[in-house]
Amino acid sequence: METLARDLLDWYDRHARVMPWRVGPSDRQRGLRPDPYRVWLSEVMLQQTTVAAVRDYFHRFTTRWPTVEDLATAEDGAVMGEWAGLGYYARARNLLKCARVVARDHGGVFPDNREDLLALPGIGPYTAAAISAIAFDRPEPVMDGNVERVMARLFDIHTPLPAAKPELAAYAAMLTPQERPGDYAQAVMDLGATICTPKSPACGICPLRPPCAARAAGTAAELPKKTPKKPKPTRRGIVYLAQREDGAWLLERRPDRGLLGGMLGWPGSDWGEAPVEAPPIAADWAMLPAEVRHTFTHFHLILSVRHAVVPLGQAPHSGHFVPQSAFRPSDLPTVMRKAFDLLRGA
Repeated sequence: METLARDLLDWYDRHARVMPWRVGPSDRQRGLRPDPYRVWLSEVMLQQTTVAAVRDYFHRFTTRWPTVEDLATAEDGAVMGEWAGLGYYARARNLLKCARVVARDHGGVFPDNREDLLALPGIGPYTAAAISAIAFDRPEPVMDGNVERVMARLFDIHTPLPAAKPELAAYAAMLTPQERPGDYAQAVMDLGATICTPKSPACGICPLRPPCAARAAGTAAELPKKTPKKPKPTRRGIVYLAQREDGAWLLERRPDRGLLGGMLGWPGSDWGEAPVEAPPIAADWAMLPAEVRHTFTHFHLILSVRHAVVPLGQAPHSGHFVPQSAFRPSDLPTVMRKAFDLLRGA
C-alpha cells in the first residue's frame, strides 16, 4: 500500500493539474501552503459542477471577496448575483452562513479537523474531509466520483453504486498515507479525471496499472457499476416577463428555502402538471411561441413565457420593478435567463 501511494504521488508531482485554488507540488517546495478559505470555496463550488465551469466564478469571488471575513460582510443579493448560473443555489446560501460563522465564532480561521468542520453550515462529510486533507494535511480519504471510480477499478468492486460507497471509502482510507495526505487526495482525483476516466480509461499510462485488479480482469471499462436511476418526471410552469414603459423589469426574489432560493427571477406560477395562470400585474399578456426547457436534479421543467409592456404608475400584485440600468441578466439563474434570452430572440 505504501508503494502504491508513493507511485501515485510521484506521478502527481509530474502531472498535477494547474488550478487557481490549488497549491501544487512545486509551490509546496517553495514553502507555500494552501489557503483554507480558497480550498473551502473551491470545494463548495465544485460540488456537482465541472472544473471548467467553476474557474471564472472562483476568480470573480476571490477578487471581490479575497478573505472569508470579506465574504462574511457581503450583501446576500451580491453573492447570489455572482453565483447566478452556477446552479444548486442552496450552496450559495450556505456559503454565506458558513463564512459568517467562521468570521464570528472562529476569528476568521477555519477549524483544522474534520469534526469541527462538520459543525459549520453547509459542510458535509466530503467537504470536511477535503478541507482537512488539502488545507491541513490530515490523512482523511476524500470521496468524490473520481475517487470512487479509481477504487472500484483498482480493487475490481462490482457492487453497484450507491451501495458500494462504504466499501470504496474503506479502501480509500486504507490507501491514504500519513505523509503528504493532501497531495495524495488531489492525486487520486486527478488520476480519475485525466486517466481513469469514465469512458476509455488510459490504462496503458496509468501509474497504478500493475496492481489494478480490474485491468487484470478486463473489467475496468464497466466499473463502477451503478443502480439504474428512475426516469425524471416533467413539470410545467408559466413565467411573466413584464417591462415598464421606462425599461424597468418586474422581478421577484424567491423565498430563501426551496429551489432557486434567494435568487432573483421572473414572477410565475407554481411548477406542476397543470400550471394555473397567475399574472403578477394587469396587462395585455402575449405568449411566446417557443418554450423554455431546463433540467434540474430531480425533474425536467417546461416553462411557457408570457410578455407584456406596462404603463408607468401601474402597481404589480407581486414582485418589484428593477430599473433598466440596474438590471443584469447575468444575475438571473440559468432557467430564468433562458426565458429572457427567448424573449430577446423572439
